[in-house]
Amino acid sequence: MTGKANRLGEFLRARRDLVTPEQAGLPVQGTRRVPGLRREEVAMLAGISADYYLRLEQGRDSTPSLSVLESLARVLQLDDDTTAYLVSLGEPRPRRRRRTPRRESVPPGVAMLVTALALPAFVEGRYFDVLAANPQAAALSPRLGVGGNRLRDVFLDPAEKELYPDWERATEQLVAGFRHSVGTDTDDPRFIDLVGELSLASPRFRTLWARHDVRTREGAEMLLAHPQLGELRLRREKLAISGTSGQMLVIYHADPASPDAEKLRLLGSLTEAPLPTRPDPRPAPPSPQA
Repeated sequence: MTGKANRLGEFLRARRDLVTPEQAGLPVQGTRRVPGLRREEVAMLAGISADYYLRLEQGRDSTPSLSVLESLARVLQLDDDTTAYLVSLGEPRPRRRRRTPRRESVPPGVAMLVTALALPAFVEGRYFDVLAANPQAAALSPRLGVGGNRLRDVFLDPAEKELYPDWERATEQLVAGFRHSVGTDTDDPRFIDLVGELSLASPRFRTLWARHDVRTREGAEMLLAHPQLGELRLRREKLAISGTSGQMLVIYHADPASPDAEKLRLLGSLTEAPLPTRPDPRPAPPSPQA
């Protein structure tokens, strides 16, 4: 499809590559030239014609019915989050002009709360920018400073990569959460610039982005390799901030009776240096005309 993004077709192609004939319950015969299911196999299993499915992948039909999308989700073995994302791709979208980037601002009360917390805490924006952080967060990782970006740091900063012993799994979760956060709103200049930069600089990001994995931004157990405190097993909570467009309050904590909780308390001795602040990579809003 020329001149227009074919998000639905890209998603369907990527996801059928991830389902093997064995997983779909199909017999394997002869040599296969595709890593996953063929188009006609997806169509047959979904109960639609091969020609109609081809039109969907090519972008010649971009608004299939809900029943068709649900059938495709079943064939492609999607979970609830990814099914919801697929359905959103099939919804009609009004044409919009290219927007001017808008700065995200943290509600004042949330900013005060972050500062008051004794646990490592920061505010993560829709595009995973660090919008606010306390000294404990910076002691956990110096990259957790205002102006940083979690995607850029985890993929491109060697020191941040060393913080995650299971970096492969951490990056999978990060990219899937980012795709869920952005949804279908992919015409924002901030999104375009960030994905373009990471796609050029990180083969790992390119691979994961092409998979079209989707996962809600939620709490998880984390294993970190802190340079001063050693191994840390923590819980990371992500709490949606009401009244914002996708901002999350991120807090790290540990079982109160565990050695990890004691290590978190020791972070206080590492917070004497000023909290790092990076130059904001987001474009400044245009100045008002006189």
